Amino acid sequence: MLVLGDEPAQPDQQAAYQQLHLRQLLLRPVAQACRNNNVPVVVNVAPARLIFVAVHRWAGLFIALFLFIAGATGAVISWDHELDEWLNPHLFDARSCSASAPLAPLELARRVEASEPRLRIGYMPLFIEPGHTLTVSVDARVDAATRLPFDLGFNQVALDPATGAVQGRREWGAISLSRENLLPFLYKLHYSLHIPDVRDVRLGMWVMGIVSVVWILDCFIALWISFPNIRNWRKSFAFRTCQGWPKLNFDLHRSGGVWVWLLLLMLAITSVSMNLGREVMKPVVSLFSPVASTPFETRKPTAINARIEPTLTREQAIALAQAEAHKRGWTAPPGAVFYADRFGLYGVAFFTPEQEHADGGLGNPWLYIEGRTGELVGDDVPGTGSAGDLFMQAQFPLHSGRILGLPGRILISFMGVMVAMLSVTGVVIWARKRRSRAMAENRLRSTRNREETPMPLKGHR
Repeated sequence: MLVLGDEPAQPDQQAAYQQLHLRQLLLRPVAQACRNNNVPVVVNVAPARLIFVAVHRWAGLFIALFLFIAGATGAVISWDHELDEWLNPHLFDARSCSASAPLAPLELARRVEASEPRLRIGYMPLFIEPGHTLTVSVDARVDAATRLPFDLGFNQVALDPATGAVQGRREWGAISLSRENLLPFLYKLHYSLHIPDVRDVRLGMWVMGIVSVVWILDCFIALWISFPNIRNWRKSFAFRTCQGWPKLNFDLHRSGGVWVWLLLLMLAITSVSMNLGREVMKPVVSLFSPVASTPFETRKPTAINARIEPTLTREQAIALAQAEAHKRGWTAPPGAVFYADRFGLYGVAFFTPEQEHADGGLGNPWLYIEGRTGELVGDDVPGTGSAGDLFMQAQFPLHSGRILGLPGRILISFMGVMVAMLSVTGVVIWARKRRSRAMAENRLRSTRNREETPMPLKGHR
Protein backbone atom coordinates (compact mmCIF):
# COMPACT_ATOMS: atom_id res chain seq x y z
CA MET A 1 0.00 0.00 0.00
CA LEU A 2 1.24 3.46 -0.91
CA VAL A 3 0.09 6.39 1.24
CA LEU A 4 0.05 9.78 -0.44
CA GLY A 5 -0.22 13.01 1.54
CA ASP A 6 1.13 14.83 4.56
CA GLU A 7 3.44 12.99 6.87
CA PRO A 8 1.94 12.68 10.36
CA ALA A 9 4.97 14.14 12.06
CA GLN A 10 6.96 16.49 9.89
CA PRO A 11 9.82 18.01 11.90
CA ASP A 12 10.65 20.66 9.31
CA GLN A 13 7.59 22.76 8.66
CA GLN A 14 9.27 24.62 5.82
CA ALA A 15 9.96 21.37 4.02
CA ALA A 16 6.40 20.23 4.61
CA TYR A 17 5.04 23.48 3.26
CA GLN A 18 7.20 23.27 0.16
CA GLN A 19 6.41 19.62 -0.40
CA LEU A 20 2.69 20.26 -0.49
CA HIS A 21 3.01 21.85 -3.91
CA LEU A 22 5.38 19.19 -5.09
CA ARG A 23 2.91 16.50 -4.05
CA GLN A 24 0.18 18.19 -6.06
CA LEU A 25 2.39 17.83 -9.10
CA LEU A 26 3.46 14.27 -8.42
CA LEU A 27 0.25 12.91 -6.96
CA ARG A 28 -1.49 12.11 -10.21
CA PRO A 29 1.33 10.28 -12.07
CA VAL A 30 2.37 8.33 -8.98
CA ALA A 31 -1.17 7.27 -8.23
CA GLN A 32 -1.62 6.20 -11.84
CA ALA A 33 1.56 4.12 -11.67
CA CYS A 34 0.30 2.43 -8.53
CA ARG A 35 -3.03 1.62 -10.14
CA ASN A 36 -1.25 0.17 -13.16
CA ASN A 37 0.62 -2.15 -10.82
CA ASN A 38 -2.41 -3.02 -8.68
CA VAL A 39 -1.04 -1.20 -5.67
CA PRO A 40 -3.75 0.25 -3.38
CA VAL A 41 -3.57 4.00 -2.92
CA VAL A 42 -4.69 5.89 0.15
CA VAL A 43 -4.77 9.67 -0.18
CA ASN A 44 -3.92 11.49 3.04
CA VAL A 45 -3.87 15.09 1.80
CA ALA A 46 -6.21 17.62 3.46
CA PRO A 47 -8.18 18.94 0.50
CA ALA A 48 -9.04 22.24 2.21
CA ARG A 49 -5.41 22.98 2.97
CA LEU A 50 -4.34 22.24 -0.59
CA ILE A 51 -7.04 24.56 -1.89
CA PHE A 52 -6.17 27.36 0.51
CA VAL A 53 -2.47 27.07 -0.23
CA ALA A 54 -3.19 27.27 -3.96
CA VAL A 55 -5.52 30.26 -3.49
CA HIS A 56 -2.94 32.03 -1.35
CA ARG A 57 -0.24 31.37 -3.94
CA TRP A 58 -2.16 32.74 -6.91
CA ALA A 59 -3.83 35.58 -5.02
CA GLY A 60 -0.45 36.59 -3.65
CA LEU A 61 1.14 36.54 -7.08
CA PHE A 62 -1.73 38.65 -8.44
CA ILE A 63 -1.38 41.39 -5.82
CA ALA A 64 2.38 41.15 -5.09
CA LEU A 65 3.53 43.90 -7.45
CA PHE A 66 0.67 46.22 -6.47
CA LEU A 67 1.34 45.75 -2.76
CA PHE A 68 5.08 46.22 -3.22
CA ILE A 69 4.47 49.57 -4.90
CA ALA A 70 1.86 50.58 -2.32
CA GLY A 71 4.04 49.51 0.59
CA ALA A 72 7.24 51.15 -0.65
CA THR A 73 5.52 54.42 -1.54
CA GLY A 74 3.45 54.36 1.65
CA ALA A 75 6.61 54.17 3.77
CA VAL A 76 7.82 57.36 2.07
CA ILE A 77 4.64 59.42 1.85
CA SER A 78 4.03 59.05 5.56
CA TRP A 79 6.49 61.95 5.62
CA ASP A 80 5.36 63.66 2.42
CA HIS A 81 5.06 67.18 3.81
CA GLU A 82 8.42 67.12 5.54
CA LEU A 83 10.24 65.55 2.59
CA ASP A 84 8.55 67.85 0.08
CA GLU A 85 9.69 70.93 2.00
CA TRP A 86 13.23 69.54 2.29
CA LEU A 87 13.45 68.81 -1.43
CA ASN A 88 11.83 72.04 -2.62
CA PRO A 89 12.74 75.00 -0.43
CA HIS A 90 12.00 77.35 -3.33
CA LEU A 91 8.35 76.30 -3.13
CA PHE A 92 7.97 76.57 0.63
CA ASP A 93 10.51 79.14 1.95
CA ALA A 94 9.51 82.74 1.27
CA ARG A 95 12.12 84.85 -0.51
CA SER A 96 11.03 88.10 1.10
CA CYS A 97 12.49 89.23 4.40
CA SER A 98 10.82 87.55 7.32
CA ALA A 99 10.33 90.98 8.88
CA SER A 100 8.08 92.02 6.01
CA ALA A 101 4.42 92.07 6.88
CA PRO A 102 2.61 89.35 4.93
CA LEU A 103 -0.49 90.10 2.94
CA ALA A 104 -3.73 88.39 3.89
CA PRO A 105 -4.14 85.00 2.18
CA LEU A 106 -7.43 86.07 0.58
CA GLU A 107 -5.74 89.18 -0.84
CA LEU A 108 -2.97 87.03 -2.29
CA ALA A 109 -5.60 84.80 -3.91
CA ARG A 110 -7.36 87.83 -5.38
CA ARG A 111 -4.10 89.08 -6.90
CA VAL A 112 -3.29 85.73 -8.47
CA GLU A 113 -6.70 85.42 -10.09
CA ALA A 114 -6.52 89.03 -11.31
CA SER A 115 -3.09 88.50 -12.87
CA GLU A 116 -4.01 85.19 -14.50
CA PRO A 117 -7.70 85.11 -15.57
CA ARG A 118 -7.32 81.60 -16.97
CA LEU A 119 -7.34 80.09 -13.50
CA ARG A 120 -9.37 80.00 -10.32
CA ILE A 121 -8.06 79.22 -6.84
CA GLY A 122 -9.36 75.79 -5.93
CA TYR A 123 -7.98 75.19 -2.43
CA MET A 124 -6.07 77.54 -0.16
CA PRO A 125 -5.06 77.78 3.49
CA LEU A 126 -6.28 80.82 5.43
CA PHE A 127 -3.06 81.32 7.35
CA ILE A 128 0.61 81.63 6.46
CA GLU A 129 3.34 79.98 8.48
CA PRO A 130 6.07 82.51 9.31
CA GLY A 131 8.86 82.44 6.76
CA HIS A 132 6.88 80.22 4.40
CA THR A 133 5.05 80.77 1.14
CA LEU A 134 1.34 80.44 0.60
CA THR A 135 0.82 77.35 -1.54
CA VAL A 136 -2.55 77.16 -3.28
CA SER A 137 -4.18 74.71 -5.68
CA VAL A 138 -5.63 76.13 -8.89
CA ASP A 139 -8.20 74.96 -11.44
CA ALA A 140 -8.35 75.93 -15.09
CA ARG A 141 -11.28 78.03 -16.24
CA VAL A 142 -13.10 77.16 -19.45
CA ASP A 143 -11.95 78.84 -22.65
CA ALA A 144 -14.99 80.52 -24.19
CA ALA A 145 -13.59 80.01 -27.68
CA THR A 146 -12.88 76.28 -27.48
CA ARG A 147 -15.35 75.36 -24.70
CA LEU A 148 -12.52 73.41 -23.10
CA PRO A 149 -10.50 74.12 -19.94
CA PHE A 150 -7.34 76.13 -20.49
CA ASP A 151 -4.14 74.10 -20.55
CA LEU A 152 -2.29 75.73 -17.67
CA GLY A 153 0.53 73.21 -17.32
CA PHE A 154 0.36 73.50 -13.52
CA ASN A 155 -2.14 73.10 -10.69
CA GLN A 156 -0.16 74.42 -7.71
CA VAL A 157 1.28 77.88 -7.16
CA ALA A 158 3.63 79.06 -4.39
CA LEU A 159 3.25 82.76 -3.51
CA ASP A 160 5.57 85.05 -1.62
CA PRO A 161 3.36 86.29 1.23
CA ALA A 162 4.86 89.78 1.36
CA THR A 163 4.86 90.62 -2.34
CA GLY A 164 2.40 88.21 -3.92
CA ALA A 165 5.06 87.17 -6.43
CA VAL A 166 4.86 83.65 -7.81
CA GLN A 167 7.88 81.72 -6.48
CA GLY A 168 7.10 78.44 -8.18
CA ARG A 169 4.57 76.36 -10.04
CA ARG A 170 4.11 72.64 -10.50
CA GLU A 171 1.68 70.02 -11.76
CA TRP A 172 0.80 68.02 -8.65
CA GLY A 173 0.63 64.34 -9.58
CA ALA A 174 2.55 64.65 -12.84
CA ILE A 175 4.52 61.60 -13.98
CA SER A 176 7.92 63.02 -13.22
CA LEU A 177 10.84 62.18 -10.95
CA SER A 178 12.09 65.73 -10.71
CA ARG A 179 12.62 67.18 -7.26
CA GLU A 180 9.52 69.36 -7.58
CA ASN A 181 7.27 66.49 -8.57
CA LEU A 182 8.81 63.50 -6.76
CA LEU A 183 6.62 63.45 -3.63
CA PRO A 184 3.35 64.21 -5.49
CA PHE A 185 4.33 61.54 -8.04
CA LEU A 186 4.85 58.95 -5.28
CA TYR A 187 1.64 59.97 -3.54
CA LYS A 188 -0.49 59.50 -6.64
CA LEU A 189 1.39 56.30 -7.54
CA HIS A 190 0.46 54.95 -4.11
CA TYR A 191 -3.29 55.05 -4.62
CA SER A 192 -3.82 55.02 -8.40
CA LEU A 193 -0.62 53.82 -10.15
CA HIS A 194 -1.08 56.89 -12.35
CA ILE A 195 -3.67 55.02 -14.40
CA PRO A 196 -5.71 57.77 -16.10
CA ASP A 197 -9.41 58.28 -15.49
CA VAL A 198 -11.81 57.18 -18.21
CA ARG A 199 -14.96 59.33 -18.48
CA ASP A 200 -14.85 60.32 -14.81
CA VAL A 201 -14.24 56.71 -13.80
CA ARG A 202 -11.22 56.59 -11.49
CA LEU A 203 -9.77 53.52 -13.13
CA GLY A 204 -6.54 53.48 -11.13
CA MET A 205 -8.41 53.68 -7.84
CA TRP A 206 -10.70 50.87 -8.99
CA VAL A 207 -7.66 48.69 -9.72
CA MET A 208 -6.11 49.35 -6.32
CA GLY A 209 -9.49 48.90 -4.66
CA ILE A 210 -9.95 45.45 -6.22
CA VAL A 211 -6.41 44.57 -5.15
CA SER A 212 -7.32 45.60 -1.61
CA VAL A 213 -10.43 43.40 -1.61
CA VAL A 214 -8.31 40.41 -2.69
CA TRP A 215 -5.80 41.39 0.01
CA ILE A 216 -8.48 41.24 2.73
CA LEU A 217 -9.51 37.73 1.70
CA ASP A 218 -5.90 36.61 1.42
CA CYS A 219 -5.14 37.91 4.92
CA PHE A 220 -7.52 35.34 6.41
CA ILE A 221 -6.30 32.52 4.17
CA ALA A 222 -2.66 33.31 4.96
CA LEU A 223 -3.37 33.26 8.70
CA TRP A 224 -5.05 29.85 8.44
CA ILE A 225 -2.25 28.18 6.49
CA SER A 226 0.42 29.77 8.70
CA PHE A 227 -0.46 27.26 11.43
CA PRO A 228 -0.20 23.82 9.74
CA ASN A 229 0.33 22.08 13.06
CA ILE A 230 -1.41 23.58 16.06
CA ARG A 231 0.84 21.63 18.42
CA ASN A 232 3.85 23.50 17.07
CA TRP A 233 2.24 26.94 16.87
CA ARG A 234 5.30 28.63 18.33
CA LYS A 235 7.22 27.86 15.13
CA SER A 236 4.85 30.15 13.23
CA PHE A 237 6.17 33.08 15.28
CA ALA A 238 9.87 32.17 15.06
CA PHE A 239 12.66 33.32 12.75
CA ARG A 240 15.44 30.84 11.92
CA THR A 241 18.33 33.26 11.51
CA CYS A 242 21.12 30.70 11.54
CA GLN A 243 19.76 28.01 9.21
CA GLY A 244 20.39 29.56 5.82
CA TRP A 245 18.70 32.15 3.63
CA PRO A 246 15.88 29.93 2.26
CA LYS A 247 14.53 29.18 5.74
CA LEU A 248 14.95 32.78 6.89
CA ASN A 249 13.15 34.03 3.76
CA PHE A 250 10.30 31.63 4.48
CA ASP A 251 10.09 32.75 8.12
CA LEU A 252 10.18 36.41 7.16
CA HIS A 253 7.15 35.79 4.98
CA ARG A 254 5.17 33.52 7.29
CA SER A 255 6.19 34.60 10.80
CA GLY A 256 6.61 38.23 9.78
CA GLY A 257 3.06 38.24 8.46
CA VAL A 258 1.74 36.56 11.61
CA TRP A 259 3.34 39.14 13.91
CA VAL A 260 1.77 42.12 12.11
CA TRP A 261 -1.39 40.39 10.88
CA LEU A 262 -3.87 42.73 12.56
CA LEU A 263 -2.12 45.77 11.14
CA LEU A 264 -2.04 44.19 7.68
CA LEU A 265 -5.78 43.56 7.88
CA MET A 266 -6.37 47.14 9.02
CA LEU A 267 -4.37 48.49 6.08
CA ALA A 268 -6.25 46.24 3.65
CA ILE A 269 -9.67 47.34 4.95
CA THR A 270 -8.78 51.03 4.99
CA SER A 271 -7.32 50.69 1.49
CA VAL A 272 -10.72 49.60 0.23
CA SER A 273 -12.23 52.63 1.97
CA MET A 274 -9.66 54.98 0.46
CA ASN A 275 -10.16 53.71 -3.09
CA LEU A 276 -13.73 52.43 -3.19
CA GLY A 277 -15.33 54.10 -0.21
CA ARG A 278 -18.49 55.23 -1.98
CA GLU A 279 -18.72 52.23 -4.31
CA VAL A 280 -17.99 49.37 -1.88
CA MET A 281 -17.26 50.30 1.73
CA LYS A 282 -20.21 52.60 2.43
CA PRO A 283 -22.80 50.14 1.05
CA VAL A 284 -21.27 47.35 3.17
CA VAL A 285 -21.14 49.49 6.33
CA SER A 286 -24.71 50.67 5.69
CA LEU A 287 -25.90 47.08 6.14
CA PHE A 288 -24.99 47.40 9.82
CA SER A 289 -25.29 51.12 10.55
CA PRO A 290 -26.56 54.14 8.61
CA VAL A 291 -23.92 56.31 6.96
CA ALA A 292 -24.58 59.95 6.12
CA SER A 293 -23.94 61.15 2.59
CA THR A 294 -21.88 64.20 1.72
CA PRO A 295 -23.13 66.82 -0.76
CA PHE A 296 -20.59 65.47 -3.25
CA GLU A 297 -22.30 62.08 -3.16
CA THR A 298 -25.81 63.44 -3.63
CA ARG A 299 -24.87 65.77 -6.50
CA LYS A 300 -23.78 64.82 -9.98
CA PRO A 301 -20.72 66.74 -11.22
CA THR A 302 -21.16 68.88 -14.29
CA ALA A 303 -19.35 68.22 -17.55
CA ILE A 304 -15.71 69.25 -17.60
CA ASN A 305 -16.53 72.16 -19.92
CA ALA A 306 -19.57 73.32 -17.93
CA ARG A 307 -18.09 74.68 -14.72
CA ILE A 308 -20.45 76.41 -12.27
CA GLU A 309 -19.60 80.05 -11.64
CA PRO A 310 -20.36 81.08 -8.04
CA THR A 311 -22.23 84.26 -7.16
CA LEU A 312 -20.73 84.28 -3.67
CA THR A 313 -17.15 85.33 -3.11
CA ARG A 314 -14.78 83.33 -0.95
CA GLU A 315 -15.05 85.98 1.73
CA GLN A 316 -18.84 85.69 1.79
CA ALA A 317 -18.74 81.89 1.95
CA ILE A 318 -16.22 82.01 4.81
CA ALA A 319 -18.37 84.54 6.70
CA LEU A 320 -21.48 82.35 6.36
CA ALA A 321 -19.56 79.27 7.49
CA GLN A 322 -18.02 81.15 10.41
CA ALA A 323 -21.48 82.30 11.57
CA GLU A 324 -22.70 78.69 11.49
CA ALA A 325 -19.60 77.51 13.37
CA HIS A 326 -20.25 80.15 16.05
CA LYS A 327 -23.81 78.84 16.45
CA ARG A 328 -22.42 75.36 17.01
CA GLY A 329 -19.94 76.53 19.60
CA TRP A 330 -16.82 75.81 17.56
CA THR A 331 -13.76 77.70 18.77
CA ALA A 332 -11.26 76.91 16.00
CA PRO A 333 -10.95 79.58 13.30
CA PRO A 334 -11.48 78.99 9.57
CA GLY A 335 -8.29 77.24 8.43
CA ALA A 336 -8.86 76.55 4.74
CA VAL A 337 -11.37 77.06 1.95
CA PHE A 338 -11.98 75.47 -1.43
CA TYR A 339 -14.42 75.84 -4.28
CA ALA A 340 -15.45 72.77 -6.32
CA ASP A 341 -16.56 74.29 -9.61
CA ARG A 342 -18.08 71.08 -10.98
CA PHE A 343 -20.36 70.86 -7.93
CA GLY A 344 -20.87 74.54 -7.24
CA LEU A 345 -19.89 74.14 -3.58
CA TYR A 346 -17.62 75.94 -1.15
CA GLY A 347 -15.98 73.98 1.63
CA VAL A 348 -14.65 75.71 4.75
CA ALA A 349 -12.50 73.84 7.28
CA PHE A 350 -11.97 74.91 10.88
CA PHE A 351 -8.63 74.29 12.55
CA THR A 352 -5.62 75.99 14.06
CA PRO A 353 -2.37 76.09 12.02
CA GLU A 354 -0.74 73.22 13.91
CA GLN A 355 -3.72 71.00 13.05
CA GLU A 356 -3.57 71.56 9.29
CA HIS A 357 -2.84 67.88 8.66
CA ALA A 358 -5.04 66.71 11.55
CA ASP A 359 -2.29 64.74 13.29
CA GLY A 360 -3.61 62.96 16.37
CA GLY A 361 -7.33 62.65 15.65
CA LEU A 362 -10.12 61.88 13.22
CA GLY A 363 -9.59 65.05 11.18
CA ASN A 364 -10.91 68.60 11.02
CA PRO A 365 -14.57 69.67 10.69
CA TRP A 366 -15.92 71.07 7.41
CA LEU A 367 -18.98 73.05 6.44
CA TYR A 368 -20.28 73.08 2.85
CA ILE A 369 -21.92 76.19 1.36
CA GLU A 370 -23.89 76.39 -1.87
CA GLY A 371 -21.90 78.72 -4.14
CA ARG A 372 -24.90 80.54 -5.62
CA THR A 373 -27.42 80.71 -2.79
CA GLY A 374 -25.24 80.68 0.33
CA GLU A 375 -27.25 77.79 1.74
CA LEU A 376 -25.60 75.42 4.20
CA VAL A 377 -25.91 72.09 2.38
CA GLY A 378 -23.90 69.74 4.58
CA ASP A 379 -21.06 69.18 6.99
CA ASP A 380 -18.38 66.70 7.96
CA VAL A 381 -17.76 66.76 11.71
CA PRO A 382 -15.37 64.09 13.00
CA GLY A 383 -16.52 62.29 16.13
CA THR A 384 -20.23 62.75 15.45
CA GLY A 385 -22.94 60.69 13.79
CA SER A 386 -23.81 57.00 13.78
CA ALA A 387 -21.44 54.09 14.36
CA GLY A 388 -21.16 53.79 10.58
CA ASP A 389 -20.23 57.47 10.31
CA LEU A 390 -17.53 57.09 12.97
CA PHE A 391 -16.17 54.02 11.19
CA MET A 392 -15.89 55.87 7.88
CA GLN A 393 -14.37 58.94 9.54
CA ALA A 394 -11.62 56.78 11.04
CA GLN A 395 -10.51 55.24 7.74
CA PHE A 396 -7.98 57.83 6.57
CA PRO A 397 -6.59 58.59 10.06
CA LEU A 398 -6.07 54.84 10.56
CA HIS A 399 -4.60 54.28 7.11
CA SER A 400 -2.15 57.16 7.47
CA GLY A 401 -1.42 56.56 11.15
CA ARG A 402 -2.32 60.17 11.93
CA ILE A 403 -4.94 59.01 14.42
CA LEU A 404 -2.00 58.37 16.79
CA GLY A 405 0.06 61.40 15.81
CA LEU A 406 3.79 60.99 15.29
CA PRO A 407 3.99 57.41 16.72
CA GLY A 408 1.23 56.36 14.31
CA ARG A 409 3.08 57.81 11.32
CA ILE A 410 6.24 55.95 12.34
CA LEU A 411 4.24 52.72 12.68
CA ILE A 412 2.61 53.13 9.26
CA SER A 413 5.97 53.86 7.66
CA PHE A 414 7.30 50.63 9.19
CA MET A 415 4.24 48.75 7.93
CA GLY A 416 4.89 50.04 4.42
CA VAL A 417 8.33 48.40 4.56
CA MET A 418 6.73 45.20 5.91
CA VAL A 419 4.17 45.06 3.10
CA ALA A 420 6.91 45.48 0.49
CA MET A 421 9.04 42.81 2.22
CA LEU A 422 6.17 40.31 2.39
CA SER A 423 5.53 40.81 -1.32
CA VAL A 424 9.16 40.14 -2.24
CA THR A 425 9.62 37.13 0.05
CA GLY A 426 6.38 35.61 -1.21
CA VAL A 427 7.53 35.82 -4.82
CA VAL A 428 10.91 34.34 -3.84
CA ILE A 429 9.18 31.36 -2.16
CA TRP A 430 7.06 30.81 -5.26
CA ALA A 431 10.08 31.02 -7.57
CA ARG A 432 12.04 28.49 -5.47
CA LYS A 433 9.10 26.09 -5.44
CA ARG A 434 8.61 26.46 -9.17
CA ARG A 435 12.25 25.63 -9.74
CA SER A 436 11.97 22.61 -7.41
CA ARG A 437 8.89 21.37 -9.25
CA ALA A 438 10.64 21.75 -12.60
CA MET A 439 13.62 19.75 -11.32
CA ALA A 440 11.30 17.05 -9.94
CA GLU A 441 9.47 16.84 -13.28
CA ASN A 442 12.76 16.41 -15.10
CA ARG A 443 13.86 13.66 -12.72
CA LEU A 444 10.53 11.89 -13.06
CA ARG A 445 10.63 12.20 -16.85
CA SER A 446 14.17 10.81 -16.94
CA THR A 447 13.14 7.88 -14.76
CA ARG A 448 10.19 7.08 -17.00
CA ASN A 449 12.32 7.24 -20.12
CA ARG A 450 14.83 4.81 -18.66
CA GLU A 451 12.09 2.42 -17.60
CA GLU A 452 10.35 2.54 -20.97
CA THR A 453 13.52 2.12 -23.04
CA PRO A 454 13.61 -1.56 -24.25
CA MET A 455 16.69 -3.55 -23.39
CA PRO A 456 18.56 -4.81 -26.47
CA LEU A 457 18.36 -8.55 -27.17
CA LYS A 458 21.35 -10.52 -26.14
CA GLY A 459 23.71 -10.89 -29.05
CA HIS A 460 21.80 -8.37 -31.14
CA ARG A 461 23.91 -5.82 -32.96
